[in-house]
Amino acid sequence: MSTYKVLVVEDSPTMRQLIVFALKRIRGLSIVEASDGVDGLKKLSIEKFDLIFTDINMPIMDGLKLVSLVRNDPGYKSVPIVIITTEGAHEDRERALALGANEYITKPIQTTKIIDSAKRLLNLAG
Repeated sequence: MSTYKVLVVEDSPTMRQLIVFALKRIRGLSIVEASDGVDGLKKLSIEKFDLIFTDINMPIMDGLKLVSLVRNDPGYKSVPIVIITTEGAHEDRERALALGANEYITKPIQTTKIIDSAKRLLNLAG
């Protein structure tokens, strides 16, 4: 079984832990955590990831800026990005998707949505 690397960018340790907990239910995932957009970019420059989960509202660099920068990097242009946020307004969703996010999940976090999203974007069966 191949291993996929997933980057979780979330400033709240509790939320990050919930996302990681959900993703650990999928076999074959290696998960790396980042505390904000700058930390996420730093980790993206060090190693290659197959999927990125990110929050929008974070200090230093928000998730939308991160999505924009990742999409402008040829090495990450096709890597799926999932936004997980409290921002449920239609305009926020449209903006995130226009910047290049693949999916948009609103909080509160539902484990099944995270798992389904990760499996679908990584083309994992079941």
